Amino acid sequence: MILAFNGSSLDGAAYEDVVHDAQHVPGWLDTLVSLWSTFGLALFAVMSAVCWWRARRSSPAAAVTALAVPVVVLAAYGVDMVLKLLVREDRPCQSLHVQTLQACPAPGDWSFPSNHAAIAAAAAVALVFVGRRLGAAAVVAAVAMGASRVWIGAHYPHDVVAGLVVGALVACGVMLVLRDRSQAVAAWLTQRRLGALLLAA
Repeated sequence: MILAFNGSSLDGAAYEDVVHDAQHVPGWLDTLVSLWSTFGLALFAVMSAVCWWRARRSSPAAAVTALAVPVVVLAAYGVDMVLKLLVREDRPCQSLHVQTLQACPAPGDWSFPSNHAAIAAAAAVALVFVGRRLGAAAVVAAVAMGASRVWIGAHYPHDVVAGLVVGALVACGVMLVLRDRSQAVAAWLTQRRLGALLLAA
């Protein structure tokens, strides 16, 4: 039997309050939040594609920066999964007797940190480096993604905060390193057929 951490002592009461509130709002709002929580990450992929398309018209270095967004997301996801395996926190719907909007994940599907929050934050922060306006919209969307994960009952608030921090830190680290090397990477990629197609306007 795998021993798991019970995070309910940290902010279980706040989690219960949110989940309780979710049961007493109009059904359309719960449906909207559930759909966003389930499919909202696709919006970040669309934003990344739009940023890359626009960046190609600016310069090869800008296109390289835009192409780094999915790489950053994968890196953040990897770090998040390692933390999940190290902490091994049970889902709140397993530790607390509450009714949630979505079915409770199976035991072993650890809760801390939130994958959705980490992915959304990583994409949002990386997009800020590509374009501030779209990046700012992505940051708002990332916060909304994190909040939705608590609303549907999938995570404690601290899971979401940790996921947002993990994603943001990974994105900042990678994008700051890339910022000083984007021109060199662009020059290397343009010498290759696929790279030229990805970077050319």
